[in-house]
Amino acid sequence: MTTGDTGVASAEEAGAGLGNQIVRFTRLVAARRSQAKLEQGAGERVLLARLLRDGEQRATDLAAETFLDLSTVSRQVRSMVERGLIERRPDPEDRRGTLLYATESGRAVYEKYRQQRDAQLAELLDPWPPEDRYQLIRLMTRLNDDLVAHQHERHGDGTQSEAGAQQGASKHE
Repeated sequence: MTTGDTGVASAEEAGAGLGNQIVRFTRLVAARRSQAKLEQGAGERVLLARLLRDGEQRATDLAAETFLDLSTVSRQVRSMVERGLIERRPDPEDRRGTLLYATESGRAVYEKYRQQRDAQLAELLDPWPPEDRYQLIRLMTRLNDDLVAHQHERHGDGTQSEAGAQQGASKHE
C-alpha cells in the first residue's frame, strides 16, 4: 500500500488493504471458533445481545436491527424458546403480535459467552500498548457505525441482508 505526502493511503488502497485484513481476520476467528466448537449459536448470541441491550421487541424489529432475514430469526427464536433462552408474550399495544424477551437462563448463557470472549481478547491485547488498544477500539467503533449507516442506506430496514448480523457496539455484543 502506497501513501501520499500525508502518509494516508488513497481510499481505494485503504479499501483493498482493509478488505484483505477483514477476510484474514474472519478466517482466523472462524478457525478459532471451529476449534473451540463455539460456532453453533453465533446467530443466537446476536439476538440475545439485542434483547438484553434493547429490551423486549417483535421478531420483525429484531430482524431489522440485526440485518437478518425474518425467516432466519423465526427459526432461531423457535429454538431459543424451546430451550428457555427467550420467551414470548402478547404485545400490549397490538394483541395480535408478540414480544420477545430474554429469560434469566438466556442472560446467563450470554454472559458466560461474553466473559469467555472478553477474557480471550484481553489476553490477546495484553502485550499491546494502551494507546494502541484505545485506537483499535475507537477505529473499530467508527467502522462499525459507518457500516450500519451504509447498510441502512442500501437496504432500508435491513431485513434483506444478513451481512450485518454481527454489527453494533455495545457491552452486550
